[in-house]
Amino acid sequence: MLFWIVWTILAVYVAYIAVLFWMRRSAAETLDATEFSKDLRHGQLIDLREKDEFRAGHILGARNIPYSQFKDRMFELRKDQPIYLYEQGMTISGRAAYRLKRKGYSNIFILKNGYDAWNGKVKKGY
Repeated sequence: MLFWIVWTILAVYVAYIAVLFWMRRSAAETLDATEFSKDLRHGQLIDLREKDEFRAGHILGARNIPYSQFKDRMFELRKDQPIYLYEQGMTISGRAAYRLKRKGYSNIFILKNGYDAWNGKVKKGY
């Protein structure tokens, strides 16, 4: 009996991960740090981390829209410019990209492996 419970939980978890992967792939293009940095000046760079993390350090030129506020603030973004999203990993960026795509936004890009993968200019905080 315990085997089936564990197996079911594992299957649900794998399905959840697969759905998140599909959502991210269908909504945005994932770019490594080099590709991500190429056209940043022509787009909107959004840091989805919470305010304290943003203040501690962020990619130079980024605007902070924490994911906890994203649903209410996503309409601040322009639809006619590319959107570059990043956070600590990629899960939250994928969710934000999917939400944007559903509202008619396009040209959405995610930083592969998040802020820690960034090797360009940063602004350090306190």
